[in-house]
Formats: sequence, C-alpha cells, structure tokens
Amino acid sequence: MKIGIIGKPQAGKSTLFRLLTNHEAGSSNKAQVAVGRVPDPRIDVLAKLHNPRKVTYATIDFWDVPGFLPGKNSFEFLQSVRDVDALVAVVRAFDSAVAPSYTGIQPYDDFQDLQQELLIADWSLLETRMERIAKQKNKNPKAGEELAVLEKCKQVLEQELPLRGLELSEEEEKLLRTYDFFTKKPLIAVVNLDEDQMRSGSYPQLAQLEEELTRIDVPLIRVSAQIEAEINELDPEDAAIFMEELGLTDSGIARIARTVYSHLGLISFFTAGEKEVHSWTIRRNETAVRAAGKIHSDLERGFIRAEVVSYEDLVKCGNIQKVKEQGLFRLEGKEYIVQDGDVITFRFNV
Repeated sequence: MKIGIIGKPQAGKSTLFRLLTNHEAGSSNKAQVAVGRVPDPRIDVLAKLHNPRKVTYATIDFWDVPGFLPGKNSFEFLQSVRDVDALVAVVRAFDSAVAPSYTGIQPYDDFQDLQQELLIADWSLLETRMERIAKQKNKNPKAGEELAVLEKCKQVLEQELPLRGLELSEEEEKLLRTYDFFTKKPLIAVVNLDEDQMRSGSYPQLAQLEEELTRIDVPLIRVSAQIEAEINELDPEDAAIFMEELGLTDSGIARIARTVYSHLGLISFFTAGEKEVHSWTIRRNETAVRAAGKIHSDLERGFIRAEVVSYEDLVKCGNIQKVKEQGLFRLEGKEYIVQDGDVITFRFNV
C-alpha cells in the first residue's frame, strides 16, 4: 500500500514523513519513499502471550512528495502522486519562522489549492478521453457504456466535487480503473498545529476548513509534527504524561494509520506462535483462502482449512488451550470472511 504525503512547502510534511517512517527526508526535488510501521497495540499483546523469536508489524509505503507550488510545478507534482493508493494532505496552521516564499497561515486556502489542482487534472483527462471516445463511437462497441460513465464523472466534477464520492456499479468501476483519476484516490487531511493550538483546539480558518472537508467527506486529523518529534525523544513514561497533558490518548501516527485503514477499507489479521507473531493487512470482506494467499501462494493453492480465534477471546483466555476448552476455537473453510483481529492458523497441503 502506497500513501502519498502532499502539501505546500513549509507545511511540515517532511517532518511527518520522518515520524511515520524513521527515515530522514532528503532535499531532492523528487518523491522519496520509505516504509512505515503500522502501530497496533494488539500485536504487542500477542507478542507477550507467545514470546516469539520475531515480531512483524504491518507496513505502509509512504511517499514524501515535493512541496506543491500552484502554477509552478504542477506536472512534477501530479507525476509524483499518480501511482499512490491514497493521499494525505498536510496543511499548516502553526505560526513560526518560515521561508520568505511562504504566503501565510491559511490551512483552508492551502487545502483548496491542492484540491483544485487534482480536480483540474481530472477534468483535463476527462475532456480528452470523452472527445476521443466520441470519435471512436462507431468502431468501439463499449464506447457508449464508457461515455455514459464519464458523463456521470463530468456532472460530479462540474460541482467541484471529487470522484471518490461517486456511486458506481461494479461494471462501471471496472470501466474507470484504467483512468487513474486523482480525485478517485482516498484522501485524508492533516492539519499541523503548534502546542497551544493542540491544547485549545483552535487555529486559523478552522470553520472554513472543517466545513469544506465535511462537504467532500474527507476525514481530518489534528497533529503537531514538532510535538510528536519531541515525544519520540522521551522515555515511555514521560511521553505518556506529556500526551495526557495535551488530551491525547495515542500518537498522531497511530491516528493517521487507523484512519488510512478505515478509509481504504482495510483490516488486520494475525498469525501467532513461538516462531513469529505477524500482522497482515487485507481488504475488508476478504475470504480466508485469499487471506492465506497474502502470506504465501502455496497456502492459497493448497488451502485445507483455517483455524480461527478472535483476538479478544485469545487475550481473555490467555492461551489457545483454554480457548478450545471454552468452545471459542473455530474451523473455517475457504469462503469464511476474515474479521478484523482474527488470529488464524492455516492448514494446507501442496
């Protein structure tokens, strides 16, 4: 899974990128990628139960995209985010020393600049494609269907709404997959605050930003990249006290990861034993046989059954033997729909 972190220069996205990945962003004008570990307290609990030789967290590939400058680097910006699965738009609300080129503290305006760039790119692609299909209508038997779907897209873009909110049938979705529209990608907004703003919950253009994000159904996460960086330097006990003073129950990184999973329709299941405790990411409503294939193609090909226990039941009982004694251990077949938090052992034969 690839997540593009976008924003204007000085928004703090490179600091966020470093926090998400523990990788220092360079000064290159090209997008940089690094792997971020997905925080999940459940895997830590499972590790304590099994005391494995290895613990493997789920990961996300984060792309630090060069700062967007309206009217100056549109092509490079769009090329950098074309292949990502989702976008995290970072807008700045904190006020401190900034580069002379920075135009001020205006998170709503900054978000609108980013959104308009993506809408315009989609509009341009749509117009070009519709013109081409119209010319080929007599030769292409599916041209009429494709044109009808693009007409729906046009009506949405004319309202300055992103295409991710357009309801389509399965067949219509298939027709659009090759287009790679930018506003079809899931989007999360992150407003970057200072310590006082985190405590007060207030910042410039708050009402405008929240109203716009509600209009286009985009989740908003409040973080302070600078505070997160400071918390990372503290020991766990001091970090917990600092977060409590700010009214935070978990880190901004955890909130971002959780929102990404929710917004993309993703869940986690676990494999756990003495050798390894491992967190795996799959789409919601995925079958057991497809989940097995996520681990290895041999497991999918030779699938026999899935031995399943819920995370909650395993933790409550303390070990798999007590789970069985309580009648909470289940044998499931290929078509079982994996649930978030399932702890699974796959049996297979190839």
